[in-house]
Amino acid sequence: MANRKLGCLSIFLFVALCASVFINLILAATAFRRLSGNSREEEPTPSFRETIVQRGSRGSSDKIAVIAMRGLISSSLTGSVGDSMVDDMRLALQQARDDDHVRAVVLEIDSPGGEVTASDVIYNWVVKTRAKKPVVVYMDSLAASGGYYVACGGKYLMANETTITGSIGVIIQTLNYEQLFNKIGLTSVVFKSGKFKDMLSGTRPVTPEEREYIQSFVMKTYEKFLGIVAKERNLPADMLRNTVADGRILSGRDALDHKLIDDVGQIEDAFAKAKQLGNAPGATIVKYGPPFAFSRLFRALGSTDSKIELTLPKQLIPQLESGRAYFLPSFYAP
Repeated sequence: MANRKLGCLSIFLFVALCASVFINLILAATAFRRLSGNSREEEPTPSFRETIVQRGSRGSSDKIAVIAMRGLISSSLTGSVGDSMVDDMRLALQQARDDDHVRAVVLEIDSPGGEVTASDVIYNWVVKTRAKKPVVVYMDSLAASGGYYVACGGKYLMANETTITGSIGVIIQTLNYEQLFNKIGLTSVVFKSGKFKDMLSGTRPVTPEEREYIQSFVMKTYEKFLGIVAKERNLPADMLRNTVADGRILSGRDALDHKLIDDVGQIEDAFAKAKQLGNAPGATIVKYGPPFAFSRLFRALGSTDSKIELTLPKQLIPQLESGRAYFLPSFYAP
């Protein structure tokens, strides 16, 4: 009897071993084909999850895609789908542009602005999307500086009457702590290849030549911002330069009076305008959000401690990096 049980166990183990070898051979062959490039497969583009905000007419497959851009515009902020929030905006706009059922896009902006290059990248993606289907921009509480820069890429701009917008300008800042170093007896020793290499160093005063050079750089970037506003809003650049394009903030109502936007209203008015421009009166309003992923859930659970802390999001109190150019209102420059 014992020999019989031992024989059955041996057969079972032999079958299991054969199955394991077979599976490993298949996995090894698949990995080899991928490495050799014989059956190269492109990774699918990350897709944003759609949440229904407002149901449309029964039987209609038309959609209005709502894409939100919130917080500081920065390539340093981690994205939900892409590597950064800039990648997230690009991927979301691309998804809306490539979806034949999406007839128009509502870009909801609640941002104080941010990095010059990041703002310009998102603006260009908005323009690319606008070339294929209408983009209605709705400015929430705040759409200033870089937020307004991005908004200019839309076909139709709307804001709440109380929205803070405008702040057309550029800022670069640094700290000078030379006097502090002198008090505590610290001295900075610098070896540099050229006279501008340690420009904006906080250990010494800015020279007149450096100040002129940096100001020239700021003004060239400002002229690009001004040119985009003038072109997109069909307004004379000189008129803007001598009036509202001096860094001042404006309410939504003031922005309308100065023709920086097309209308004031609520988010529902932006939905209605998108349906009109997209010729889709029965469209369903869907909002893009990050796809569900267990890894994101585990990261969130794993990052929690036994203590509860109340902290302000970094987007609300941005720390400007020395030497970087920003599209930000002055009250966001600490």
